[in-house]
Amino acid sequence: VQLQASGGGLVQTGGSLKLSCAASGPTASSYGLGWFRQAPGMERDFVAAINWNGMRTHYADSATGRFTISRDNAKNTVYLQMNNLKAEDTAVYYCAANRYTFAVSRRMGDIDTYEVWGQGTLVTVSS
Repeated sequence: VQLQASGGGLVQTGGSLKLSCAASGPTASSYGLGWFRQAPGMERDFVAAINWNGMRTHYADSATGRFTISRDNAKNTVYLQMNNLKAEDTAVYYCAANRYTFAVSRRMGDIDTYEVWGQGTLVTVSS
């Protein structure tokens, strides 16, 4: 599978932005997909994840209540709707894919389980 992220940009504090990640390949719809972000000088952190059929999601505490992950398997695309954006959300956002099914949802945020990464898309939130 290959991943192509898009939708980043400049937004003011309190604004919204929707990221997209298009997955290509014959088995793309069978992958779990996640969003991670990396601010300058910081480690890459988990944001949100969704399983292959969209029935399970998991969010980082920082994203809960503000961000929504969804997927459209007919389009092989995962989305990240980000609302009420804050300056600390400024980062390069990456989508990633894995083929695991986890018994515990929090494992969906484990960066080490992701096998394929897309290029990042920059989100800048101005205060």
